Amino acid sequence: MSRRSDLHPDVEAMLTALEAGFPDVTEHDPRELRDIIVSRRAPLTRQPDMAIARDLTIDGPGGDLALRVFVPHRDSDDGNRSGGLPVVVFAHGGGFVFCDLDSHDEFCRSMAAEVGAVVVAVDYRLAPEHRAPAAMEDVYRALCWTSENISGFGGDPHRIALAGDSAGGNLAATTSLAARDRNGPKVCAQVLLYPVIDDDFDTASYRDYGVGFYNTTKAMRWYWEQYAPQGRHSALVIPTNADTLAGLPPAVVATAELDPPCSAGEEYARLLAAAGVPVIAHRFDGLFHGFLTFPQLSLTPPAREKVWQMIRDILAATPADENQRSAT
Repeated sequence: MSRRSDLHPDVEAMLTALEAGFPDVTEHDPRELRDIIVSRRAPLTRQPDMAIARDLTIDGPGGDLALRVFVPHRDSDDGNRSGGLPVVVFAHGGGFVFCDLDSHDEFCRSMAAEVGAVVVAVDYRLAPEHRAPAAMEDVYRALCWTSENISGFGGDPHRIALAGDSAGGNLAATTSLAARDRNGPKVCAQVLLYPVIDDDFDTASYRDYGVGFYNTTKAMRWYWEQYAPQGRHSALVIPTNADTLAGLPPAVVATAELDPPCSAGEEYARLLAAAGVPVIAHRFDGLFHGFLTFPQLSLTPPAREKVWQMIRDILAATPADENQRSAT
């Protein structure tokens, strides 16, 4: 098929390369698919240095749960009066089926360094071996562990945000709902990066960009069948099924124009705002699903800086002292 003629040449080249090199996920067993994707993973050309980058294992709902904690180097004036940095609990993308701590290692390091935050990446259980809401329950457990333990890494337990890209954006949104409804740890912000919000495959962005732009409608249907073949009525699987979105943490919602889930992400931002939730929303025009994890793309560094600034802004809008008062 022919794509839009107004795409940036680097975007067109990247989409062509991805079309040739990324497997059709629907044609593979999920376990085989993970091996294929790892074997084709490009070597890292940069790995931002951290003061601490530590792998941990905690007790999770389904057994051992692996985390990776990134602590950036600090200037003398970083943090609040008590010295704690804001914290981001991060869920990676990958259609609920693949990717891991290593696939998003560079992205988490860059986030920690540029936002000035401790990042806790979660190696949640993958589908289809573990159906919904297993992944969300793992992220929720990681949130609880972080609230109880992150001060030991220089993080502020009263300033914890949830974040994720793609399927991880879904997990950040649904875990925010779980934390609210279970009276769990207070979440100061949710950061949803081209999030997979729902299973409506007939939105404008699915119709316009469902074929030929890396992430496809066919693949998205398959991902949902792996993760949640049943039970999608639950708000812990599709957040728009919640009775109300009121009382959720302030949100950053970043979408990509050429991404089938774009319309749903934008609609979720509108629904949050209508429920009284502060929202910082931005659509990256001319960019495709997953672009933030392609640092070699020329348009990614400036787009990342926009994302880092939005995260810094949403964290700054919820001062540590205010969070501490509301959590006590």
